[in-house]
Amino acid sequence: MIFEWDELKNLENYAKHGVTFEEAQYAFLDINKILYCLGLDRGKAGVLTVRFTYCKEKIRIFGAGFWRKGRRLYEDENKIQRRTH
Repeated sequence: MIFEWDELKNLENYAKHGVTFEEAQYAFLDINKILYCLGLDRGKAGVLTVRFTYCKEKIRIFGAGFWRKGRRLYEDENKIQRRTH
């Protein structure tokens, strides 16, 4: 795998969490790693956070839900204006 990152973001992450992105890349080598998927549900009622593993070309879902922080991350990443209720 090839990794890349923004160095300023790397420094901010280290200051906040004490971990560099260089260190973080090794988590991808862990056979028990957990990845998150953030995406709109089919009815577009909200942003789902899906926890899954990927093994032998299959995706095994082991959790899903509407997570407020996941929604904020999704909206920020996709530059979507938040709706207030």
